[in-house]
Amino acid sequence: MAIKKQSLYLIFTVSFLFFFHLHCSTTSAQVPASAPAPTPAGPPDVAKILGKARQYGIFIRLLKSTRVSYRLLGELNNTEDGKTIFAPTDKAFSSLKSGALHSLNDEQRVALVLYHVLPTYVPLSQFLIVSNPMKTEAGDSGDGEFPLNVTTAGKTVTLMTGLTKTNVAGTIYTDGKLAIYRVDQVLQPLQIFGANSPAPAPAPAPGKSLEAAENSEALSITMHNLGLSAVCAITLALSL
Repeated sequence: MAIKKQSLYLIFTVSFLFFFHLHCSTTSAQVPASAPAPTPAGPPDVAKILGKARQYGIFIRLLKSTRVSYRLLGELNNTEDGKTIFAPTDKAFSSLKSGALHSLNDEQRVALVLYHVLPTYVPLSQFLIVSNPMKTEAGDSGDGEFPLNVTTAGKTVTLMTGLTKTNVAGTIYTDGKLAIYRVDQVLQPLQIFGANSPAPAPAPAPGKSLEAAENSEALSITMHNLGLSAVCAITLALSL
């Protein structure tokens, strides 16, 4: 009787394992539900990229306080042209004249930041063929406004503003749409910093110069006549 119970128990156990295995196999054979499509990545955040690179704290603060960082997010999301950014290091800002940034008004700060942004993506190899002056997002690239010229010699790319001359010191980020390059000097546009240079002393007006010359000539004639009169008086006195 005990043997019969053991046999029934064994049969029950084997049957249970068989049906359990069959159920698991059937479940695993089912087609899994399709995974949700990945969320498209948003445009690159310039401030975050520079934050990870470090040594760009002042430029990041300017990007945020002028809201240019938010403007770049929107433009990168809605344009195929991309952007190129020249990012000055903290050391570059520290080399400016004392109080140079604090002396700028809000409009000038925005223009200064935008002067470091080109409205298209330019890889390093393409600076050789760009036209001078390059157009920046600050506005007019004409002389006296916001001109930015570039020269290349081998792998060296040099930027010139009329007040600043510096090389592109390295690539911080590039993805085929956005390029961020390191520069070791702040690009100073003539429109903002050129006005702060001492103006040359004004040349004397032509009318005033002529008047001064006439007065000098008249004084010379008067002195000559006085000299002749003195000689005549002495000669007359000696003859008496």
